[in-house]
Amino acid sequence: MRKRLAVLACAGAIAATTALTALAPVPAAAQAQRATATRITAHFDLARGQTPENIALEPDGTAVVTFAAARQVATVSPQGTTRVLATLPAPADGGVHTPLLGFALTAGIVRDHDGTLYFLYATGTADLTGLWQLTPGGTPRRIAALPADSLPNGLALDEHRGTLYIADSALGKIYSVPASGGTPTPWSDAHELSPSGFLGVNGLKIHQGALWATNLDRGTVLRIPFGPAGRPGTAEVRATGLTGIDDFAFTGRGDEILAALDGPNKIVRIGCDGSSSTVLTGADGLQNPTSVAVRGGVAYIPSAAYSTATDPNLLVSSVPLPSRP
Repeated sequence: MRKRLAVLACAGAIAATTALTALAPVPAAAQAQRATATRITAHFDLARGQTPENIALEPDGTAVVTFAAARQVATVSPQGTTRVLATLPAPADGGVHTPLLGFALTAGIVRDHDGTLYFLYATGTADLTGLWQLTPGGTPRRIAALPADSLPNGLALDEHRGTLYIADSALGKIYSVPASGGTPTPWSDAHELSPSGFLGVNGLKIHQGALWATNLDRGTVLRIPFGPAGRPGTAEVRATGLTGIDDFAFTGRGDEILAALDGPNKIVRIGCDGSSSTVLTGADGLQNPTSVAVRGGVAYIPSAAYSTATDPNLLVSSVPLPSRP
């Protein structure tokens, strides 16, 4: 299992090895200052597949995470207590035909205003792959099927339009589907979304009249404006050189982003001009960060330990974060 999990991080890990070993030491005073603003709130069990892949937030600060390899959705309270809400059915073949990965993957998750959760499940089988829904107190059910050869990964919800957007990292597409469920419609298959060896379009967020996306293989952040009737405009590359980029969040300061770089084991701040700076590393407790959520001046960062294989966790840190030297 550990070898199969590590494949998620391999695209960024090779290019990042030299950079990680070359990080300059941080002065003791700076370390102490950062420690007061950054802490790990929960540690997860790697042996049980508790590798947090994506995150949504409840109004009280409780985090809702997907455990990629455990086929689970769970909550993590502000005090660090973990509670499993649902375990998805295992595919008959154990997930070995899941594209690119070889294990069933529970991925992107979003929450609507009434507490309904939507999340993605990829199994390599037609009976389970797709968009799933969990209402408060209910049981999970699939509300939209996706092709067996797809890898649904990032997820964004537009409550105004009543539409969900799904990133397919294997086929390099974004689908749209009504929040009530139904047949997904290909929304964009722009070249900028395609993979170039492993995983293409990955994280998704809606921001300022556009759908923003990352591409792990290409190390890019993209902006696709919504056109008439919600159709996609031309994809625009807003940032480059982001090896191993996974999911991300806007900080609330214009187009500024905090992004998870999985293999390189970093959180970076991406400015409105596309420039980036490292704000968190393994020295702060990161273990292959996969996604970011921001609320009330606090960043919530799940780490899946795909290649570090040490300590999957949930880290919280204040925003703005000082840049690493």
